[in-house]
Amino acid sequence: MAKELKFVLLLDCYGELLTEHQRNVMELYYCEDLSLSEIGNPLGITRQAVRALIKRTELLLLNYEEKLGFADKIGRMRNCFGTLREAASTVNDSSVREKLISEIDRGLTLL
Repeated sequence: MAKELKFVLLLDCYGELLTEHQRNVMELYYCEDLSLSEIGNPLGITRQAVRALIKRTELLLLNYEEKLGFADKIGRMRNCFGTLREAASTVNDSSVREKLISEIDRGLTLL
């Protein structure tokens, strides 16, 4: 998994465990793709301070994932739903097929 995507997923999974400041900076960096300067200037902090905050927060997110493993479990569940969707598409009875696909889609939204 690409490093940036990994942290976006970890942020999605564990973002509520971060402080508002940590979460905001991480979202600006990883989701909005802002540079360190673009993040730091409005906050009144240096780009070095932004970089240090990002690095500390990355370690924190990795630590959460190591201990809890939710992001990995969600990824495996999405793969499982994909396999189920492929299998459901081979069902001959269209009403059963559509019901299965509908329930699979509903399950995916719960993730």
